Amino acid sequence: MIVGLGNVGAEYARTRHNTGFWLVDRFASRIGAVLRPERKFSGDLARVSIGPHDLILLKPSTLVNRSGQSVVATALFYRILPDQILVAHDELDLPPGQAKLKLGGGTAGHNGLKDVKARLTHAGFWRARIGIGHPRTLGLEQDVADFVLHPPRREEQTAIEDAIGRVDSVLELMVQGQFEVAMMRLHSAGPRTTAPAGASAAPSAPGAAADGSRKP
Repeated sequence: MIVGLGNVGAEYARTRHNTGFWLVDRFASRIGAVLRPERKFSGDLARVSIGPHDLILLKPSTLVNRSGQSVVATALFYRILPDQILVAHDELDLPPGQAKLKLGGGTAGHNGLKDVKARLTHAGFWRARIGIGHPRTLGLEQDVADFVLHPPRREEQTAIEDAIGRVDSVLELMVQGQFEVAMMRLHSAGPRTTAPAGASAAPSAPGAAADGSRKP
């Protein structure tokens, strides 16, 4: 299962906190999947096949901070184990243009990840950490809560889209269970550099199951 974290609504669509949504939208568009509202899962969901593997795509329709409600409901229904889940999210500790895959570990203060971890009662799920930078390192006088709910500047947006594209390119490997290969390819690709200050506003954001194998 591939989960993108974000907030629903036009007012949030272009904000940094919706980076996870952007990845799921991009991947869904590329493979021809259509996510549809599923009330019992509190989210938009698509069921697809990648070769012999069944896959769930999920965008929780709860607020980011309650994403675990949707993730757990879906995982329980489809009998998906924690290490078969990949959660894509915005990452303050990585600069725009950088992305990393990680299994387990802490949540680095991300409230959406905290909720997923708490409701799964397990930290052993995969994360796609998509860098958005930190306001201090980007030369911005914003607190973090304000920063993540604003659109990235143009140079940052370009770099974030580049990182999303690189994560998107290794998702089939993750689905096939080739985790080490996916990580090596993603982590060896160099991030696009961004200017720390003075860039203009961002354009529109991109993006207008268990079968027994160990995969997202």
